[in-house]
Amino acid sequence: MQTETSHHHEITRLCIQCAIFLLQHGAESALVEELATRLGKALGMDSVELSISANAIVLSTIKNNHCITTTRKNNDHGINMHMVTEVQHIVIMAEHKLLDHKDVLKRFSHLKPLRYPRWLMVLIVGLSCASFCKLNAGGWDGALVTFIASSVAMYFRLLLTQRRLHPQITFAITAFIATSVSGLLIGKGIFTHTSTIAIASSVLLLVPGFPLINAVADMFKGHVNTGLARWAMASLLTLATCIGIVTALSLWGLNGW
Repeated sequence: MQTETSHHHEITRLCIQCAIFLLQHGAESALVEELATRLGKALGMDSVELSISANAIVLSTIKNNHCITTTRKNNDHGINMHMVTEVQHIVIMAEHKLLDHKDVLKRFSHLKPLRYPRWLMVLIVGLSCASFCKLNAGGWDGALVTFIASSVAMYFRLLLTQRRLHPQITFAITAFIATSVSGLLIGKGIFTHTSTIAIASSVLLLVPGFPLINAVADMFKGHVNTGLARWAMASLLTLATCIGIVTALSLWGLNGW
């Protein structure tokens, strides 16, 4: 009996660890619930029940009418789909009986988020924002301005994120830098005839698209509280971005978009 209870506790910890991994790295609530439930059933549980909020998860596992409930606090680690797919692979392997609970624990302990080199992220973000500017009739000169401004802004965003600055402050400072660089290049630099679409394009790296998509998906799938919390966070990030843009425009006396 003691061995069965110990095994039940281990499975419960694995299920909530699975759920926390997913929630911390940007998975939608329905996927968190589904994968944690599938893992518990694959490892021998009769039922797995979850209650998901923006900053915590409460999970119960049931085996032979014996229930164990545990809770974990959720600390946001940023969006990382590599972690989500790795957890999915582990759950699928457990369902096909390729992993037991000890193997799952070992795999979870070795999970680490994939991080791209800073220079590569700066380059790709700069190119994507510049492409948007070019596609919206910004011209090649506008694309160049956007590339410079968004690349500089992305570099500082990564730098501030690494120092664990508050996300709203990070977004406000990044928006200020992007608007300042692009606006000064257009208004007081050599690109005086460049379209102002370059200023708007340079801050596209701050659009919280993924959190907004997850917020809508959560609300449509019944996780209203989590969806509203994610919507509120995305709205605050958008507000911080607007504050940074308006501050730069006012400080440097730049024309609007």
